[in-house]
Amino acid sequence: MGEDRILLEGMVFHGYHGTLSAERELGQPFVVDVEMRCDLREAGLTDDLNKTVDYGEVHRLSREIVEGEPVNLTETVAERIAAAILEHHPRVEEVRVKVAKPHVRLENTVLGGSAVEVVRERA
Repeated sequence: MGEDRILLEGMVFHGYHGTLSAERELGQPFVVDVEMRCDLREAGLTDDLNKTVDYGEVHRLSREIVEGEPVNLTETVAERIAAAILEHHPRVEEVRVKVAKPHVRLENTVLGGSAVEVVRERA
C-alpha cells in the first residue's frame, strides 16, 4: 500500500479533562488533529464516498470523546480517539492523533500550550 493519507486539522472542542479542579470545573478548548493512512486509490478513481473514510464521522467520534467523560490525562483522550477511529473505520491502517491544550497552567505560570501525539496501527 502507498502512503495515502487523510488529514483533519484544527478540530476544536470544549472538554473538562485534566488533573486540576479548575480544568474539571471550567473546562477548556482542546485542538485535535487526525492523520489517517489508508489506500485512497479506489475512492479517487470511482468518486465513491463508500471507498474512503467519512470525515464527518471522524469529527463526530473526536467530538464525542473530547466533550464526553472527563479524564485526567490528555494521553487518554488521544488514545481513545485513535482506538475509536480504528474500530469504526476498517479502511484506516494507521492513525496519528494529536490533542493539544492551547493554554496550560503549571504552578504560577501559563504555558503557550501542550500537546500529546499517539500513533496506532491496525493489529
